Amino acid sequence: MQAVTDQIRNFLQYIAVQFIEHPERAQLKVAELGPKRLRFKLVLESSDVALLIGRNGFSASAIRGVLKAAAERADVQVNLQVHSHEEEAEMLAREEAGS
Repeated sequence: MQAVTDQIRNFLQYIAVQFIEHPERAQLKVAELGPKRLRFKLVLESSDVALLIGRNGFSASAIRGVLKAAAERADVQVNLQVHSHEEEAEMLAREEAGS
């Protein structure tokens, strides 16, 4: 599973850098949700979120499609989330408040 995770991570890092203006501020988080289930979360600058998602979400949709196709070859389910640093901080604060 680690080899598949690394391959998908490398793919996402390569693709994301092509779209965004601040790659040095980008974070890619990976969570194993279960056997053969992965969640990838790209945390970007607010302006980069719009660039990556693209007009009407077409760029993000295309990235997700290729990502899922690559993962299916390894019989793995993947999910991609794209958030800004601010959204990520808000989600973490809500999680901590609920704990």
